[in-house]
Amino acid sequence: MTIRLPDGRGGLRAYEPRATPLSFDTGAPLASRVVFSAAHVVADPFADTTPDSPAAVDWDATLAFRRHLWSHGLGVAEAMDTAQRGMGLDWAGAAELIERSAAEARSVGGRIACGVGTDQLTAPAKDLAEVRAAYEEQLALVEGTGAQAILMASRALAAVATGPEDYLDVYGHLLRQATEPVVLHWLGPMFDPALEGYWGSADLDAATETFLDVIAAHPDKVDGIKVSLLDARREVDLRRRLPKGVRCYTGDDFNYPELIAGDDRGFSHALLGIFDPLGPLAAQAVRVLDTGDAKGFRELLDPTVELSRHLFQAPTRFYKTGVVLLAWLSGHQDHFTMVGGLQSARSLPHFARAYELADGLGLFPNPELAEARMKNLLALYGVSS
Repeated sequence: MTIRLPDGRGGLRAYEPRATPLSFDTGAPLASRVVFSAAHVVADPFADTTPDSPAAVDWDATLAFRRHLWSHGLGVAEAMDTAQRGMGLDWAGAAELIERSAAEARSVGGRIACGVGTDQLTAPAKDLAEVRAAYEEQLALVEGTGAQAILMASRALAAVATGPEDYLDVYGHLLRQATEPVVLHWLGPMFDPALEGYWGSADLDAATETFLDVIAAHPDKVDGIKVSLLDARREVDLRRRLPKGVRCYTGDDFNYPELIAGDDRGFSHALLGIFDPLGPLAAQAVRVLDTGDAKGFRELLDPTVELSRHLFQAPTRFYKTGVVLLAWLSGHQDHFTMVGGLQSARSLPHFARAYELADGLGLFPNPELAEARMKNLLALYGVSS
């Protein structure tokens, strides 16, 4: 059996799908690394919505996907940008997602950490006090569920801050209030252009110093940092300067195998959007690493980088579209619909290449289902089978 895919030059080419998928055991808990998958949300396709209306979420399918990730030993990073936070999912939807997912995590013994931001501020913040209050509201909700807090980068703070001292003020205030150690999230402008100049400077060296100053002032309140700058060398340099006991969670969807494997001076844990579609394979690779077999770990995970770089290609913020496409093709949801209509954010050639790469890796539990669904999608674009 073959499927005709766009060839990138305006024509079609034949592709022969893989016949058998990889098989993955749920296995023992992960030991050598803490690994979170930033998980997507499943839209309700029957809701009468518009791109500007509040998100309609299929809660059953959304929570079922989280149980899938937990079953493989992964933690869930909830209500992050992978869940379309700020790109279709507003604070009301995120708050409900956090509460539902945290309750589900308690019921199955799953690890969960949830994003704390300021996105309830739908108008520009007047001052730092308003930004602090918004952060405080969300921090209280997350901690009230028993989940770990991830202090996300704030568009409102980026807009109102005048320099590094404002970041030191706001984050210092929040860290003093946090009841348990949090994860600090540095999301680069390639993921969200509104975060340009975060930590008070567009110069990444200067921004790094401010970031480290925040951590140094409150090391007992910082479990770790999530770095999403797509710059492996910068992450390694930053990782080596962290206080003892503060973890680095890579958010680098371009270079994660080498960063997780590490070197003789340390390694990164993981909090990655690409581990949404790669969850079972990523967990299997880390179990290999748990045995001390770094080479075997790289042999499993290195081939996935081409798919990840494809999904996260510029404009990077639209990577969620590819993530949800693969969830649909894998049978984790019954439709290819996204909150905010974001299924339209990538092209048919992009979808076709994502399908081909994922199929080649053996990611689809049912290759025949994936092929049939991909043919349906192609037919909507006028490609006859």
